[in-house]
Amino acid sequence: MGNDRMPTMADIARKTGVSPMTVSRAFKSGSLINKDTRDAILQAAEELGYVFDSTASNLRSKKTDFIAVTIPSINNANFADTVGGLSEVLNARGFQILLGYTNYDVQEEERLIEQFLRRKPQAIAVTGGKHTRRARKLLENANVPVIETWDMPSEPIDHSVGFSNAEAVRSMVDHFVAVGYRRIAFIGGDASRDTRGSDRRLGFIAALHDHGLEASRLIDAGTPPISMREGANAMARLLVEFPDTEAVICVSDLSAFGALTECQRRGVNVPADMAIGGFGDYEIGAISVPSLTTINAHSRQIGARTGALILDLLDGKEHSRQVNILPELIVRESSR
Repeated sequence: MGNDRMPTMADIARKTGVSPMTVSRAFKSGSLINKDTRDAILQAAEELGYVFDSTASNLRSKKTDFIAVTIPSINNANFADTVGGLSEVLNARGFQILLGYTNYDVQEEERLIEQFLRRKPQAIAVTGGKHTRRARKLLENANVPVIETWDMPSEPIDHSVGFSNAEAVRSMVDHFVAVGYRRIAFIGGDASRDTRGSDRRLGFIAALHDHGLEASRLIDAGTPPISMREGANAMARLLVEFPDTEAVICVSDLSAFGALTECQRRGVNVPADMAIGGFGDYEIGAISVPSLTTINAHSRQIGARTGALILDLLDGKEHSRQVNILPELIVRESSR
């Protein structure tokens, strides 16, 4: 039967013949301690199965070692890439991410922000630039760097790293119009929940109006996140309600892939009878047949730039309030 208590610094001190204070210093980066002594202490800790508890040290310094992050979906490849890029940068400096999942619900985001602030994060990164009034007030008074990502808010709370979702979709509308499509539709979700999807929808409408085209072909695919199945169902409704549609822009590649499979199921040739565009540059869009025209939002770059910005702000460096990421239109086989 194993030992019923956790090993302590005192145990390591006895094993290595040094004081508990020396053991404590060995676990702190940048402390002035002899390399051989540090190595002996770390080796003893390994043998004893000791895990350094930073809680007491954090309480004394009034600093934690984590960055709070909210994302709307845990199974979205784009947001996973953003968290990956953020983690890679922050981990190099010893920071950890405390991740909160909002499920596209601003009320849940507000609750998470309050919970995070109770734990004294070093910084907070949130997805999007639209929040409840109380959430915005909490972030404004957080007294730590606040980064709004995946958006380009007109009045950022503190700093932002992202792009205009409306302008990103405009680039696809411009492409579709340039190659000859005129009757263009949009498939998206509940605009009250997915603010980035709502901005894409508004960008679609504005771009069509600027081209002198009507923008009434709007299909609501349901509550975000929009799945492949919901994209397929939305395409089925589009084909019934607007059978003369020539092209459709979907709020994401997942919904676009669903729309593509529904066209194939119904014998609608893509792109000869119906062009399809998505958003996000998911892997499935690159390998589908035909491959999907899409917009690459550079999601991992958003995370990496957010991480670098957080570190600079914690180091006291000055920064412009907004870091603009430029999405890239990728034209593939689903549009001519």
